[in-house]
Amino acid sequence: MENTKTFEFEKPSFFQRLKGMLGVDFYRLFHTPIFYIFIVIAAIIPALVSMGAMGEGETAGMFASAWQIIAADSPLYVIHDIGEYANMNMVFIFGGIMVSIFIGHDYRSGYVKQLFTTHAKKQDYMMSKTLVSAFSMVCMCFTYLIGGTIAGAATGLPFEVNAGSLLCAILGKMIMSLGWASLYTFINIIFRRKFGISIALCFVLGTGIPVIGAAALVGNTAALNIFLYGSSVQACLSSNFLSVLVCLMNSVVWAIVYNVVGSVILYRRDVY
Repeated sequence: MENTKTFEFEKPSFFQRLKGMLGVDFYRLFHTPIFYIFIVIAAIIPALVSMGAMGEGETAGMFASAWQIIAADSPLYVIHDIGEYANMNMVFIFGGIMVSIFIGHDYRSGYVKQLFTTHAKKQDYMMSKTLVSAFSMVCMCFTYLIGGTIAGAATGLPFEVNAGSLLCAILGKMIMSLGWASLYTFINIIFRRKFGISIALCFVLGTGIPVIGAAALVGNTAALNIFLYGSSVQACLSSNFLSVLVCLMNSVVWAIVYNVVGSVILYRRDVY
């Protein structure tokens, strides 16, 4: 009687699947010109803002410190002038556009159809895209910081600041990249066949117009921290550890919510 051997293939664990998906997505990201284009855009934005600050008209003299190009002095839900908004928060606007283009290419190229045909898990796709998009926005924050520092020096603005608060502001904005990335990934999953709508929604939500509008009615209230834009304004030049904690909690909670709901939608609807 011949001995027969049965070969059982062990299914990859969640972390193995996610690692594989991240490897593919990072490869695609680093070989996509749009990533480097937006990295450069993030570095140029502070120079354009500072040029406006040096010019004539309403924008002239809108910064009293070089670091105001990076973050506002205090949490501001209501924006009274462009100078209060012209800081690293603009990365979240351009980051949303970049995410829309990145995910939109997955659908236009047929990559998603090929991916899910091989029985890839939908939640793995959501999480991988969220993490890669968050990484991209963190990179944009870094280049914005470099560009903003150079722009501040070029305009001759003073650099005096509370170093701890500045560090908390920068860290808070980078942490918020996770929450914003999850929102943008979710939007692009919902409107995967309507590229124009996804771009427009990412832009509008990235500017914080809904929260700014609500703040104009109810005032600068901490209740608005429940929204991504609301907690993002906590990352300012008067930030402390508690501000960073608010950004972290908000960003992680919304990342979980958007990934869970987005995965359910992908399972229940046609993904192509």
